Amino acid sequence: MKTIEIKGMSCQHCVMTVTKAISAVPGVAKVSVSLEKAQASFEETSPVDLQAVRQAVKKAGFEAGAEK
Repeated sequence: MKTIEIKGMSCQHCVMTVTKAISAVPGVAKVSVSLEKAQASFEETSPVDLQAVRQAVKKAGFEAGAEK
């Protein structure tokens, strides 16, 4: 499971938006986003380009930080 920092979330709607954005990246499965920890974790069904995940988060209006 990979985990990345997510900046800019302030409510459960933000969590749902980030979850949907990351879920749409090819190879991503089982996404879990935590508002309290300001992070998102996901499993891979095939190798996932972390840059693609960061781009999806950015496109959704948030900032993806460092991998944890």
